[in-house]
Amino acid sequence: MKSEQKKALLSVRDNIDSIDNRILDLLKERLDCAKEIGRLKDGEKRAKWDPLRERQIYDRLLTDNRDIFPKDALKSIFHEIITTCRLSQKKAVVAFLGPEATFTHLAGVKCFGHSANYKAMESIDEVFAEVEKGRTQYGIVPVENSIEGAVFSTLDCFMKYKVQICGEEQLEISHNLVCQSGNIEDIQTVASYAQPLAQCREWLRKHLPSVPTLPVFSTGAAAQMAVNNPNIGAIASSLAIKTYELQVVVKGIEDYRGNTTRFLIIGQQSPSRSGQDRTSLLLGLMDRPGALNEILTALSNENINLVKIESRPIKGKQWKYLFFLDMLGHIEDEKIKRGCDMLKSQCSYFEWLGSYPQREQSSSDS
Repeated sequence: MKSEQKKALLSVRDNIDSIDNRILDLLKERLDCAKEIGRLKDGEKRAKWDPLRERQIYDRLLTDNRDIFPKDALKSIFHEIITTCRLSQKKAVVAFLGPEATFTHLAGVKCFGHSANYKAMESIDEVFAEVEKGRTQYGIVPVENSIEGAVFSTLDCFMKYKVQICGEEQLEISHNLVCQSGNIEDIQTVASYAQPLAQCREWLRKHLPSVPTLPVFSTGAAAQMAVNNPNIGAIASSLAIKTYELQVVVKGIEDYRGNTTRFLIIGQQSPSRSGQDRTSLLLGLMDRPGALNEILTALSNENINLVKIESRPIKGKQWKYLFFLDMLGHIEDEKIKRGCDMLKSQCSYFEWLGSYPQREQSSSDS
């Protein structure tokens, strides 16, 4: 490299160092401001999380950016900054379906950032129990997949535990086949959670037709098994590859692209409205013909957009069901409030599970 080029390169690098130092100073200043806001909110006993304020920050930054800095990267950077500053007011403890490096763990990091404390649980039931008993502030659980549908164990837990939905996370998921050696010939069993096994069914049938599959309670558990046994392959997340130092055999073995899993954040209290919210309800219908049609018609008359309905049997009551409904809007919105008042009068059982900000889908090579 010529001396003039080297001198110019060093000058640019010095400039970058100076910019990085200014960014660091501003981050520390922002952190101090966040702590002061936390102290002011403590005096007023207000919630630490203000979803409307956060949405306004993102909207302003994206507008001011004018598409110069890559949009997704900008949102990712500021998401980590905002969550870190918010957690400086009170660090969140988040229960998730463990062990480390499950898809649920990854979704938790996407939602709460790396600054939160994460607590691995052995089942979705245990995640709900930790939140209900107040041992953790939040839990994160999978609720539905775009290919395989609802996660019934999560829906059933809403019938057993008194918690509220505080938020959601959506991830476009790509599955990886991993093992100790990275050689497909070494794999004699493929382990994973039931849903990833189902989402990769055709790939496994075509490429590993004689290799049996083993359902386990999480993808993290499958990764741990692969660490301890050279003949076990796991369908696991990118976080699991890093955490357990496994080798990738094949990336992206899911049968359908655009495979998205939706996760719910559960806690003790739903947040205030953000302007782009979703409300979830648990309903029991009157025992009469046309009961479901009556409530759907009433919601339609209020111009309420119903985006999900799912039924689950009531344990111990043969042929009795509860219905899960998701609608667009917040319980503080007038039409949602009217719709809920109508449902209370027309249903045998009514429970508001929460109103919370809708999360935009983000991709992950999980």
